[in-house]
Amino acid sequence: MNYSNLLRGLANIIRQLFQINNVLWVLRIATVGVVVWGSVSTLIAGTFTLSQWIDFVIFGLSQGSVYALIALGYTMVYGILRFINFAHGEIFMTGTIIGFLVSDALSKSGFWAAYPFLSLVLALFSAMLSSALVAVIVERLAYRPLRNAPRLIPLITSIGMSFVLQNIFRGVFGAGIKTYPASPLFQGSQSIANFSINNSDIWVIGTALLMMAGLYFFVERTKVGKSMRAVAEDKEIAALMGINVDRVIMITFIVGGLLAGTGGFLFGQVFRSVNYFSGFVPGIKAFTAAVLGGIGNVRGAMLGGLVLGLAESLGPALVLAGLGIPAPHQLKDVVAFTVLVLVLIFRPTGLLGEHLSEEKA
Repeated sequence: MNYSNLLRGLANIIRQLFQINNVLWVLRIATVGVVVWGSVSTLIAGTFTLSQWIDFVIFGLSQGSVYALIALGYTMVYGILRFINFAHGEIFMTGTIIGFLVSDALSKSGFWAAYPFLSLVLALFSAMLSSALVAVIVERLAYRPLRNAPRLIPLITSIGMSFVLQNIFRGVFGAGIKTYPASPLFQGSQSIANFSINNSDIWVIGTALLMMAGLYFFVERTKVGKSMRAVAEDKEIAALMGINVDRVIMITFIVGGLLAGTGGFLFGQVFRSVNYFSGFVPGIKAFTAAVLGGIGNVRGAMLGGLVLGLAESLGPALVLAGLGIPAPHQLKDVVAFTVLVLVLIFRPTGLLGEHLSEEKA
């Protein structure tokens, strides 16, 4: 009798799984059908010119580069500590605010206009260092005492630190919107193969690619990077091998902060207007990018950020416009999170998630 009940229970479970699998396949087919229908309709109608499509791609890469820089901080911390640092968006915001303060001071002194490149370098390094400093403070005060606590506790703490940092910056620097001074280097455009590309996009994409290449070299080729990968694989064994785990974790937060600060400054230069809440939406988007690429995978975070940026820029024009949806670009946030849901339906581990068990940092 017990065996009979057990068999019936297993049969019910198998039946339910089979039904869920059918539903997922229906969703997959329907999604592909909608995307193909909208894309074909847009292309046949000739709604956008080739120049406009190039602009969409360039802007998507520029926006995706910022997402990728922030997403790297999420994925590196997760790779080592196995929790999501939801205060990372506010570490990004730190870079935007401090970058503005330095840029504004240089602009008022006349140095910004007289020495534009040196001014950008000074403001960028100020943003990077301030974000790295806040990241270290958060790790030391909020996360290190909870190192051996259940994962849910650091997760809740990170959400609390997010609100704490927002309110600290609101109290110190005010709640008003701050506008970055226009840099001469970010103005104008360049003509490449008869297409015009904004200087701001060139600077953002070039800087982001340089930072990501530097990070990849640092993680893969340096002794500290190897230590980070060892700690990500197994903290206890790494400690037994003589690796200072606390030091490696601190370096991980520093590197994540430097990248977030870079993204924050670039974000401020492109969108100009920032405030104490500027880290929330980009932080959520960057977390989406990290999951999209495969959380815990450095290359996945880079790819996820670029894919998300392209999806936000191209998706409304390519798919939604073809479906007859008015003002499709106002739905770019919907497109971004829809892409995440669809990738998780088709590939639950993310785009590069298959490397997660072998390469967690």
